[in-house]
Amino acid sequence: MYEKKKYSVLVVSSSEKMNEAIKTLLPLTKYSVVNFAGSVSAAKRAMLQSFYDFVIINTPLGDDFGTDFAIEVCRKNSSVCMLLVKSDNYERVNHMVIPYGVFTLPKPTSSTNMKIALSWLASARERIIATDKKKESIEDKMKEIRIVNRAKWLLIENLKMTEAEAHRYIEKQAMDNCISKLIIAEDILKTYQK
Repeated sequence: MYEKKKYSVLVVSSSEKMNEAIKTLLPLTKYSVVNFAGSVSAAKRAMLQSFYDFVIINTPLGDDFGTDFAIEVCRKNSSVCMLLVKSDNYERVNHMVIPYGVFTLPKPTSSTNMKIALSWLASARERIIATDKKKESIEDKMKEIRIVNRAKWLLIENLKMTEAEAHRYIEKQAMDNCISKLIIAEDILKTYQK
């Protein structure tokens, strides 16, 4: 069963009326942090200080429309971003930002539609988290393979083993000592590396 998570949110909006409306949809009982920025420059400063799961941008903003910032958010980190765009601009803006993974919602919108959109953001964020974990696991495995291979070559070079013998040696040492091949390989590196 899915365990509900609390998400951090940055709302970028120069409209106090919209900020109040969004604030009611983001209670701290469901969201860990809800911060507001009135401009793109303030939002960039906020993002330098903290990571946000969701970035919600109410366009247009005083210093920028907001599309470039939304694209930048999606390209540079694993936050999920949503633009709120006037209905007459919706098709054009949505077409522009969709390739970057930016969600777009036409306004005016209802609280029901906002709640649905927030659930989409949560779904997208969970997918990104799972992908990041998988990527990290793959990177760790690749690092282990590189270290084990370096250790094998040191055994080949220093103990005149064949590659198969070096491979079996590392595997046997790991099994006999109930530790990972990585630990054995790191010990070999310490012993034979100059």
